[in-house]
Amino acid sequence: MSRVKIKIPSQNPLYSATIPVRICDINYGGHLGNDSLLSLLHEARLQLFRNFDFNELNAGGTSLIMADVMIAYKGESFYGDVLTINMYAEEITQKSFDIIYDVYTHRDGQKLKIAEAKTGMVCFDYETRKIANMTEKLKDVLTGVVNG
Repeated sequence: MSRVKIKIPSQNPLYSATIPVRICDINYGGHLGNDSLLSLLHEARLQLFRNFDFNELNAGGTSLIMADVMIAYKGESFYGDVLTINMYAEEITQKSFDIIYDVYTHRDGQKLKIAEAKTGMVCFDYETRKIANMTEKLKDVLTGVVNG
């Protein structure tokens, strides 16, 4: 069976979020649930956009919608862990971009990789329900021209 492979960029992240794992994020296996990890990625993405005074309904003059997601699990996370989520932008086009997430925690003096993920984000006009063009303001943030 082939596995999802996500390449973490070598440059500095656009943004780094720290988010604690809450008790409600723990599943019946006693570790961070897959559904909760996706929610934590969403929270991290919102923190990224907020850092630039954006949100998903107004990211520099355009709205965003998620087109796809990939998650490669690398290790377990538990209640009380504080996740660091580094985010990078790639595959920037006129209408879309990917956000790459590198998720890890520190436990017992070690850096432990929890997951790598990618969300495909598309510029979207919620009034017309159609794909829209990316604004220069959003592109500048994604390419690192503007720092938060």
